[in-house]
Amino acid sequence: MLNALEAASRIETIDNWPPYDIVKSGEDEYRIAMAVAGFSQDELTITQEQNMLFVSGQKANAEDVQYLHRGIAGRSFQRRFELADHVKVVGTNGLLTIDLKREIPDAMKPRQIAISTDMALPKAETKQIEADKQAA
Repeated sequence: MLNALEAASRIETIDNWPPYDIVKSGEDEYRIAMAVAGFSQDELTITQEQNMLFVSGQKANAEDVQYLHRGIAGRSFQRRFELADHVKVVGTNGLLTIDLKREIPDAMKPRQIAISTDMALPKAETKQIEADKQAA
């Protein structure tokens, strides 16, 4: 799972914005944290299609805003993350924190087989060979 998420960071791109972290928060739980300051919840879109997670931001048109200093980037973006099998988005919060959890279907999990005593092999019967007894 972590390798698939890190694959997104290995792809060389000119635009490396917005910055993000990938954190392993449990055995099968991960978190993607993205610094998307300046974007409201309505301006962000999170979509999962099969094993791909898409996060995009589109700023609404600002009405006659006069900035004295503009240090927060407001450009549109789209990030994609390749997810491992059976991973789903389980929540988002904060600046933009995406919680992920791997849920392996029960049919694919190892199962323990109980040892039953009902099917034990029958005890071998002791056979006695009868011989004629001769009087001495």
